[in-house]
Amino acid sequence: MNTVLRATDSADFLGLVPALAGFTPRQSIVLVPFQRSRAHGAMRVDLPRDDVELGDYADTAIGLVSRVSGMDAVAAVVYTDDLPLHTPDGMILPQTVAMEELLAVAVDTGLHIVDALCVMPCGWSSYFDDDPELNPLDEIERGSEIPGVPDVSGDQDAGVELPVVGLAEKERVGRALRELSEVLAHDGGHHDERENPQALAAALLLDDLPMFFETVIARPDELPPFVTGALLWCLERPALRDAALLQWATDLPTGIRAFDAQLAFSTTGRVVPDDLGQMFIGQGEAPDAERLMVALDVLRRAAASAPRASRSAPLTLAAWISWALGRATHAQHYLNAVGEIDPDYSLARLLCTLIDAAVLPEWTFRRRHDAE
Repeated sequence: MNTVLRATDSADFLGLVPALAGFTPRQSIVLVPFQRSRAHGAMRVDLPRDDVELGDYADTAIGLVSRVSGMDAVAAVVYTDDLPLHTPDGMILPQTVAMEELLAVAVDTGLHIVDALCVMPCGWSSYFDDDPELNPLDEIERGSEIPGVPDVSGDQDAGVELPVVGLAEKERVGRALRELSEVLAHDGGHHDERENPQALAAALLLDDLPMFFETVIARPDELPPFVTGALLWCLERPALRDAALLQWATDLPTGIRAFDAQLAFSTTGRVVPDDLGQMFIGQGEAPDAERLMVALDVLRRAAASAPRASRSAPLTLAAWISWALGRATHAQHYLNAVGEIDPDYSLARLLCTLIDAAVLPEWTFRRRHDAE
């Protein structure tokens, strides 16, 4: 989020939170890190479950947001479908105990507390008020109405569903993958004259794999079935899958390096260079977000078009890209889908381990000018 947004009061600030987060949170706690008076993005966590120890929950959440370089303050906002509890002594806001724990940990960490607010279906209020009162929701200026900010009216799950692909398209892609696999199985030997010429042409695309991967994201709109089939064939092979992901996250020269490194590893056992391997676990230089967004669209459509048995790879790469872009909620959705198909898919299990441990990529904690 590079747009400078200014708030004059709590209601104004609440109107900016969706713009900072990129969506309108629901059933969430959003932590907004500040350096002096300037906000730097937002981090969302699910509301704590009943079986969660609140001390551990607060330590993890504040620990994550504290990794943002240069931050010295934080604001916290609860978004809940619950209603306040009215007692003879006054109104008790939902998640009061959790918020108190979060703020205590933040103060112990040395952070200044900018604001602590609660947004409910019936209105919004402040945890700082000794006798909290409900304020109308229409006081909050919608983030989607701020000039220059894209639509943020959907919640954190918006856009996670795969695109709708017709049955005919799925059958064409499935047949293309099957026929291409048969052609490639000949390994340069004699080809049956009955083989589909389109399958033979698609096989030729794979003579230069880095260029094929580059072409896929250079012209991503409505890839022909045999191109999608060729992509799925590549992604089913971990070495090619990993090289493609690294290339999409960086550039063509890095893709060539990654492909050569994977080939050397498979033939001689030579270790893949550290800088290539580090990106998979969220370390090192930040990937190219614009390229990843294009690749994500390609992968989501490929997964929607693929036979069920061939969906694990594109879904897992969609999960990695979502995680790399700071969208762990989307990543978890795709990983859950992979788990239903192949619970032992290795790259998905690695990602699940990272997400379950609340590990986010290093680059998500860097402000833009820190990386330049």
